[in-house]
Amino acid sequence: MKTIKTLLSLALFTLMFHAGYSQNVSEMTKDWERAKAYTLEYLDAMPADKFDFKPTPEIRSFAEQMLHITDANYGFIAAIAGIESPVGMGESEKSTDTSKENVTKLVSAGYDFVIEGIKGMSDAELSENITLFGQFEMSKAQALAKTFEHQTHHRGQSTIYIRMAGVKPPNEKLF
Repeated sequence: MKTIKTLLSLALFTLMFHAGYSQNVSEMTKDWERAKAYTLEYLDAMPADKFDFKPTPEIRSFAEQMLHITDANYGFIAAIAGIESPVGMGESEKSTDTSKENVTKLVSAGYDFVIEGIKGMSDAELSENITLFGQFEMSKAQALAKTFEHQTHHRGQSTIYIRMAGVKPPNEKLF
């Protein structure tokens, strides 16, 4: 009886996981368009004179967090979609122009690259396996989920930067 309950629980968890996991290009595109809009709201909320703000000296500044998201977005989608990135690895983070205007432009372009990369794939391609960065084997859909998780993680970290600048962060954008 205990084994049956365990197996049923595992099956239910698996179904719930897959039901909430985007498996088609259209849904993924919508998620990434929403993520771009949300990140741009973060950039808009942060005062221009606080883009180089660091809560502690040993961590990234607000601008560096956003540019890190951008570099990762380029690297991930280039590997996943099999397309060439217009930006070299780490190039955005090396930018010496960390002005609000420039960072917003770079971040927006990075999200556009992801969105166009996803749109260039078919639903069938999402189930194809790839080896990401030479060591992680997974489907393209899983790799896109990891990319989404990465940008969400770093955007979430930047919430404290905005609060420490005395500004209320944008409201959550789940839908």
